[in-house]
Amino acid sequence: MVDLSGPGTSSESRFPRGEAVAVRLLAIVGLLYLFILSITLLGASFKLFGNDFAEAIFHATSNPVAGLMIGLLATAIIQSSSTTTSIVVGLVASGMLDIPNAIPMVMGANIGTTITNIIVSLGHVSRKDEFRKALEGATVHDFFNLCSVVVLLPLQIEFDIIGRGAVFLEKMFEGFGGLKFSSPLAIVTKPVSHWLIELFNQNPYVSGVFALLLLFIALRYIVKILKSLVLERVERFFQKYIFRTPVLSFILGMLITVLVQSSSITTSIVVPLIGAGVLTIRQIYPYFLGANVGTTITAFLASFVTGSPAAVTVAFSHLLFNVYGIFIFWPLQRIPMWMSRQLSRAAEISRALPLVYLGMVFFIIPGIIFYIMER
Repeated sequence: MVDLSGPGTSSESRFPRGEAVAVRLLAIVGLLYLFILSITLLGASFKLFGNDFAEAIFHATSNPVAGLMIGLLATAIIQSSSTTTSIVVGLVASGMLDIPNAIPMVMGANIGTTITNIIVSLGHVSRKDEFRKALEGATVHDFFNLCSVVVLLPLQIEFDIIGRGAVFLEKMFEGFGGLKFSSPLAIVTKPVSHWLIELFNQNPYVSGVFALLLLFIALRYIVKILKSLVLERVERFFQKYIFRTPVLSFILGMLITVLVQSSSITTSIVVPLIGAGVLTIRQIYPYFLGANVGTTITAFLASFVTGSPAAVTVAFSHLLFNVYGIFIFWPLQRIPMWMSRQLSRAAEISRALPLVYLGMVFFIIPGIIFYIMER
């Protein structure tokens, strides 16, 4: 019998036996518990800091543009919008951050998460034509998020279009009993959270750092295990079946991101396929938009743990920001596509340009703007 699994890859490694899958699923359950515990502990730790800390947080995020820059910088550094939005949800649930200040932060997280795509595209830098295609595919996601922020942030500041819609959805969701989902989670996490707080002598710094470590570890290994279970079976269907229509592409991007809990992974795995010419920018654009919607599930999981209506409102804000952006820039997809095409063509002349772009957009400009806003 011919082995179709490819060189150096056994059929068993690509298709784990039932026992191996069961072990991984149990591991995911345990990691989800750690994730939920980390959010609960994080909220309890924030409350230990007191009013002075709350006032400092409010001051640092009182300007919407400053809040946007905080979300962008934090996500670019840790390369995980899921982590950033989970922390924002924890802050809101603990009363340290209000909804209007939280919304720009989740907008910034949307931009910051796209840095991974650019880093992946740099792997093609030695092959000029591949690099141009890979960079074009990688940055179209950046420009979609940037365009969405440019249009929606002023509307949010002036009319609170995202906040109003999120509050409405939260009230409707609460009316259907949605927040009751958090009750069994609180039962299994709050006693452990309280025990850890006491173990750390009610030191908010120690318990806060420990909560962040739990959050990072849980998300990292949830993503790692789910990636091994899901993506190995998905890649082979990309070109042949899924990217035939924009709607299928969008659905795939959303579903994979929901399953692996990382839009960075969902989007970055197609960058090499774009560079190789297997996929085109028009094929992957809806896929990226679907990934943006799929990544909002993490904020919902975190908000359900808290049982806080304000936290759930922030999760809906994250979703609505992406939905509004899709309604605007899916029909106007030529704009972000044109921008990414111009950047990739310029990068053919200077290979250092992507590094300059990466540094300026994700670190230097946000840092300067935040410094100016907070002076």
